[in-house]
Amino acid sequence: MRIGIDVGGTNTDAALMDGLTVRGACKTPTTSDVSSGISKVLRDVLSLTGVAVSEIKAVMIGTTHFTNAVVERKRLLEVAAIRLGLPATKGLPPMTDWPNDLATTLGRHTFMVRGGHEFDGREISPLDEKEILRIAGEIKSRGLKTASITSVFSPVTPIMEQRAAEILRNEVPDLSISLSHEIGRVGFLERENATIMNACLADLSTRVVNSFRQALKDLSIEAPFFISQNDGTLMTPDYVARYPVLTFASGPTNSMRGAALLAGEKEAMVVDIGGTTSDVGMLMQGFPRESAVAVDIGGVRTNFRMPDVLAIGLGGGSIIRDEGTRIGPDSVGYEITSKALVFGGDTLTTTDIVVAAGLEDIGDRSRVAHIPAKTINNALDTMHRMVDEAVDRMKTSADPLPVILVGGGSILVSRDLPSASKVIRPENASVANAIGAAIAQVGGEIDRIFSLEGTSRDIVLAGAKAEATERSTKAGADPDSVKIVDIEEVPLAYLPGSATRIRVKAVGDLVMD
Repeated sequence: MRIGIDVGGTNTDAALMDGLTVRGACKTPTTSDVSSGISKVLRDVLSLTGVAVSEIKAVMIGTTHFTNAVVERKRLLEVAAIRLGLPATKGLPPMTDWPNDLATTLGRHTFMVRGGHEFDGREISPLDEKEILRIAGEIKSRGLKTASITSVFSPVTPIMEQRAAEILRNEVPDLSISLSHEIGRVGFLERENATIMNACLADLSTRVVNSFRQALKDLSIEAPFFISQNDGTLMTPDYVARYPVLTFASGPTNSMRGAALLAGEKEAMVVDIGGTTSDVGMLMQGFPRESAVAVDIGGVRTNFRMPDVLAIGLGGGSIIRDEGTRIGPDSVGYEITSKALVFGGDTLTTTDIVVAAGLEDIGDRSRVAHIPAKTINNALDTMHRMVDEAVDRMKTSADPLPVILVGGGSILVSRDLPSASKVIRPENASVANAIGAAIAQVGGEIDRIFSLEGTSRDIVLAGAKAEATERSTKAGADPDSVKIVDIEEVPLAYLPGSATRIRVKAVGDLVMD
């Protein structure tokens, strides 16, 4: 037995799973301190199912804490952003393209040091260790608690980042340090941005993990807990405390993984309709397709792994205008129970339309009896067109694919979609995100540039697969269950030595004691 929890902006959902069977699921409004919302939803789901806390073997939690902190510019630490790359890279200092308010919040403590490597491991220049010592003194005098270190081509050769971190730890023992080769991919500025962002969340990550721990302790749940990453896999609390940035966008990922299980489909489109937005993504082998381009987080370009998701302004609380021809992108959100017409409010929403059309029985239907038939038909047409266009945009071919509808707002889609081979509305669709968290597996990934000179592609690929497999087992996967789910090869014609960028991802089932 395991419990999956998804902490969203509006609701906190929980699902109790017995193997791959859903024993019970429920929702409760998300609370400002989060842990009390988690405690309530845990109590509710245990009470609903009658399962004893001693039977729970693991708890999996998906959270939006860290994304929201960056977007809202709150609870962030000032960061010493150290770059190893001079005399190259000085044209664009760290945080050059950041939104001014976010860069100011993080303090603009930027340092550029001699060092870095070429793609093939040759040094740009030796690491300036005296300068690192001087920076350690600056960090002390400025009272900084966290630092990021980014070296040129460190995913290929990380030794300078590791050496710089060693010097800083000796001088400032309690400093939290984020190293770029552990976080981002090849692509210098975006990797640096992701590392600085990870560093600024160091304090919040510790507090959030402790609040989760406390919520479970309050209910005497002694089972281990894990937090879901944005690639559909799990990480331990200690890992989250070090790499909070890897939880970004875990919500849509959990919904897609849950949708794959509920619908029994591994290759499909998923439309997750919430209260404010709809997230549309594509499943490949039961996992979300990953974005191949830089991803914008709070106005900053980053390049760590993220699901390829299109968000559109259509949800259960979206506001209807112009006789139903214009919907959203604004929404009444969590205030739907007081602002929508069916609940006695004065705002016409998409939920009011599906009730007026007789498709759902929510609230007081007599309050929407006055809506003209033309407005109802226009709004229904607009909703279905918005979803169909979003699905079409996210597909990689013109062939129709199954479309799985999940989320509390999935009631908005009542017809077939031209872009879909079939529309699937699975049972428990409204808590697919919590189910996705509960069934999450453990993963390991490698993304590096290899030189094929003097060796063969097969040998290099086999080594990359072995390394990805080893990383997943180290993260807690059962070695017998690990399989390779994604391989990407990009020959880099502009670099010498038959250079090829190879990315391999392995996943396996969590070892349950």
